[in-house]
Amino acid sequence: MGPGIPLAAPGALDRDTQALILGAFVAFIVPVLFLCVLSGPARDRVNDFYTAGRTLRPLRGALVLSGVYLSSATVLGTTGSVAVFGYDGLLIALCTLLSLGVLLLLAVPLRERAGYTLGDTFALRTPGRAVRIAVAVVTLCTCVPYLVVQLSGAGVTTAALLGLSGPGIEKTAVVMIGALVVCTTAFGGMRGTVVIQVIKTVVLLCVALAVSAVLLHRFHWSTDSLITAAEQGSGRPADYLRPGLRFAGSGDPEGTLDFVGLMITIVLGVACLPHVALQLGTAPDAATARRTVRHTLTIVAVFCLTTALMGFAASALIGAPAILAADPGGNGALVMLAGELAGGSATDAGGALLVVLVASGVFLTTLAVVAGVTLAAAGTIAHDLYTHVLRRGRTTEGREVAAARLASAGVGVLSIALAVGAQGWNVLFLTTLSLAVAASSLLPALVYSLFWKRYTRTGLLWTLYGGLACAVGLQLSGPVFSGNPLALFPDWHLDWFPLQTVVLVSVPAAFLLGRLGSVGLLGGIGSRRRPRPGLGPGADERAEADAY
Repeated sequence: MGPGIPLAAPGALDRDTQALILGAFVAFIVPVLFLCVLSGPARDRVNDFYTAGRTLRPLRGALVLSGVYLSSATVLGTTGSVAVFGYDGLLIALCTLLSLGVLLLLAVPLRERAGYTLGDTFALRTPGRAVRIAVAVVTLCTCVPYLVVQLSGAGVTTAALLGLSGPGIEKTAVVMIGALVVCTTAFGGMRGTVVIQVIKTVVLLCVALAVSAVLLHRFHWSTDSLITAAEQGSGRPADYLRPGLRFAGSGDPEGTLDFVGLMITIVLGVACLPHVALQLGTAPDAATARRTVRHTLTIVAVFCLTTALMGFAASALIGAPAILAADPGGNGALVMLAGELAGGSATDAGGALLVVLVASGVFLTTLAVVAGVTLAAAGTIAHDLYTHVLRRGRTTEGREVAAARLASAGVGVLSIALAVGAQGWNVLFLTTLSLAVAASSLLPALVYSLFWKRYTRTGLLWTLYGGLACAVGLQLSGPVFSGNPLALFPDWHLDWFPLQTVVLVSVPAAFLLGRLGSVGLLGGIGSRRRPRPGLGPGADERAEADAY
């Protein structure tokens, strides 16, 4: 999700509508968050806090997993991509479904080896503190940038809903929303997160179906008329339904490679985000986890179809040039469309209700994503670093849950501080960076750990650290970081890597490093820890393995 999310074109909504939206936020969002807190575990049990007791049946689990998948990038970004880039936007929506296909392939073995964090999954094959530290580093490098982007967008959204502007208002909104979500995560745990994800999915489906019904009625239920009008509104009718608009200014072949890389990043990265992969651990068994992913495919497919319709309608009714003028990332297309369908400045009660529904869905989406990612980051700190690295497994469930709550606060404070400091900057590339790290480090490590019996501890460490270094290093050396007017630091010139997407290089490199490390062609990362006196080599690793 981009940092700017205008809810309508300037001046489209009057003060009464803005006040109604604010009232809906207070009357709907805040009680939902309190409900999440009340749904938290009654006792400080690790299983309840991390996995909601592993009791989610397929339908409820699918609603939760759909909520995890339908992030702000999908809700706002994909709609804007279809509106502005046409055919390329449709492919981006398709990639969301394909990423669920990747998760479906991993569902059974991943659930069979599921613990409380990804560190537990890898430690079953290669126990040891070094493995848990590496997994924690990769998890935090994936989660924190993702949180910064989400909180930055939430601050701009809140300011827009209040009819206010200015960096001070946006920073205050970031702090308030971040603190609210951190409290919800710390006290609600996974049970609270499950509640907010289910409500979010239901609300988003209602939003998508309501907006789709209104816009199809506007075009007399003719999709041909809708697509024809979208071509005219795009400003590039000859190219709108042809591939290549997304990176049209990058040149050839760089533009083609960038778009292929973007699709691979979405397909492989989203499926391996820590808070997505860990959601399978809430199912009672592997068969249920697989059925959960199948049901999720249906729900997400319906939403992606409505997203395509809403993107076409945004191009037809608002126009791609107007969407880009309001937000260069196109993320305001959905809410601008809602304002247009509601009647603009002449919004009546029914139109205001539609805008309120869209605004509530956008708010709830952002809050749910922040809660889920914060819980994944806090879990790796408390379970991997505190319990298994610092305490070496010698702690109680109550202390670990307390550590997880403190970690939630710590991750939240860090993310809030970074989001406040980055307010006004173009931090769009952080979302791609998070997905690239997940695709380059976690995916190869999971594939090797789950399916290759010769995978070793050295290979795992080379995969995790090597994939992370490659993804981050190439991203910081590309045009999205410097040397470009739209880059984070446009005046710097570190852009020796020509592509905006890095997975075409980083993913094969991570697989190669894991292979070479496992067959002994690469040395171990770091020095081997000396065993405790009297226990012999590998005693700590055996003790950790015995815990499972």
